[in-house]
Amino acid sequence: MKIKIINKSPHSLPKYETENSAGMDIKAFIDKSIILKPMERIVVGTGLYLSLPMGFEAQVRPRSGLAIKNGITVLNSPGTIDADYRGEVGVILVNLSKDIFTINDGDRIAQLIIAEHSSIKWEEVKKLNKSNRGSSGFGSTGI
Repeated sequence: MKIKIINKSPHSLPKYETENSAGMDIKAFIDKSIILKPMERIVVGTGLYLSLPMGFEAQVRPRSGLAIKNGITVLNSPGTIDADYRGEVGVILVNLSKDIFTINDGDRIAQLIIAEHSSIKWEEVKKLNKSNRGSSGFGSTGI
């Protein structure tokens, strides 16, 4: 499948790093380095603009290496880019560590996954069909 993309940054397009990768790393496109203090959040630009086909979304997810090594994650994970959005792909990063973190132009800050989705129509009813689980939730199936 081909997805239309505009890249206003000097950085390479997102790409799969291995044959079976689901996500593609996306990079920061910023004029100057950003100092992200503990518990601070910021939207980081990427210079990328997408035109997704109807029935698809782009999901912005954290990079596991940034999360485990530095406590940096995507705040609204996964962030959703809808098929009709034409603005710049932005990444909401948050610093959950106790240390200051510096984001530089070209740093890999998140990953992008293209996923198909369904659109539904609600059918309002008075009762739902029964299931074995019923209304048990929040840890009811085990630890």
